[in-house]
Amino acid sequence: MRNNIGQINVNSTLVKVEHLSKKFDKLSIFSNLSFEVEVGESVAFLGPSGCGKTTLIRMIAGLDEDYTGEITRNYNKIGYVFQEPRLIPWKTVYENLRFVIEDDKKIDETLKIMKLDGFQDFRPAKLSGGMRQRVNLARALLNDPDLLLLDEPFTFLDLHTKLSIIEDILEGKNQRTFSMIIVTHDVREALLMSDKIVLLSNKPTKILEEFDVAQIPKNIMDEEFLKRESEILNTIVRRWSEV
Repeated sequence: MRNNIGQINVNSTLVKVEHLSKKFDKLSIFSNLSFEVEVGESVAFLGPSGCGKTTLIRMIAGLDEDYTGEITRNYNKIGYVFQEPRLIPWKTVYENLRFVIEDDKKIDETLKIMKLDGFQDFRPAKLSGGMRQRVNLARALLNDPDLLLLDEPFTFLDLHTKLSIIEDILEGKNQRTFSMIIVTHDVREALLMSDKIVLLSNKPTKILEEFDVAQIPKNIMDEEFLKRESEILNTIVRRWSEV
């Protein structure tokens, strides 16, 4: 295993994974994965439940180093958004964010981007699930990450809340310019948030196909969006049945 951390360069590869393999005892999780994520690019990894998506994102973040192969990281800072908000329950929204960075101006800006202004004095228990996840996202964005990692952050949210938060994340990306890696089993989420979708198999997980979706309108009511969603779903049914 090699673990390289470099300096960020415009128009460069932000993350490069080469021949990544991993086992839990005798169970093979990944088999010879290789891919790249460019600076400013958003990539969604779409795979069935249990295929190791969370393990993959942890390895990219440097939280799991038990693998063979090489991960080259050309970023300085990351933001990590988990499936469930991990907020400090006895602190207010503002105090949770100030725990990350003591920059009131940046906190105020991030609260506005994530539509949390007016909720800064609330404790997590007083917030809905969607609002808690907004705080979770705001916390991840505070340090101006080069790379935002999203580990199925919308699993427990209704469609309206999910779409609203995705819209705000994309707006934040336009304002601050960062790359994203999203892991999900939801085709619609992947289409909305990414420039490229990487389709994963079940264990031992390998890459089945890649889809370029950068030019697809990010609107679930758009005819082109719906057509592309249908095409990808048909491919998933076919490819997963082959494995």
